[in-house]
Amino acid sequence: MAAPLLFPATSRHTATVIFLHGLGDSGYGWAAAVENWRRRQRLDEVKFILPHAPSIPITCNGGMKMPGWYDIVSIDGTVESLRRNEDREGLLRSQRYVHSLIQQELDAGIPAERIVLGGFSQGAALSLLAGLTAPVRLGGVVALSSYLPLSAQFSELLPRPELNRETPVFMAHGDVDVVVPMPLGKVSYEALKAMGYKATFKVYEGMGHSACPEELDDVEAFLRERLPARN
Repeated sequence: MAAPLLFPATSRHTATVIFLHGLGDSGYGWAAAVENWRRRQRLDEVKFILPHAPSIPITCNGGMKMPGWYDIVSIDGTVESLRRNEDREGLLRSQRYVHSLIQQELDAGIPAERIVLGGFSQGAALSLLAGLTAPVRLGGVVALSSYLPLSAQFSELLPRPELNRETPVFMAHGDVDVVVPMPLGKVSYEALKAMGYKATFKVYEGMGHSACPEELDDVEAFLRERLPARN
């Protein structure tokens, strides 16, 4: 696993955001977004960690290796294709890696409630899984254009006691996403709400499997709310 791309805090480090990229990308793919979130210098106490997924064979791409947090067997624009034959082993391996990144920040003196985990697409699916099953209560979870993986087994993966039921979760999706269909994101949101999680779900009209300026501004607002300045 390559060392993550780091954006150190520009003042006293009091909070951390770990943001996970999507399939075939790297941490560098979200560097511009981090710069955008910091452009008004309202997140200068926040350290950003942008990990790089390892290169693994991806079944739906003919077994070709590319950066991925877990394998995807089929992706044809349907809800069923993403839920079918989920890579439990790969997901749990990446979950452990993300938990280790969280532990490193805890060891550095950052309180758990000052750590936010987020991601896009496959990275967002992992952020939901790793964030809500974390052994500490986090400050928040951001999931863009994604869904809750291993949903049928989710309750089995929760720590006891379960610490993140009250953790704010911001989920966002484009209504014309043909890669991860918006209904899958909505079903995941509704499932989390039914289990008592503090999730919100926002839909962006005309947005596909990507991000838009309004969405990035909403993420920045969520981060500022969850990680207010302490200086």
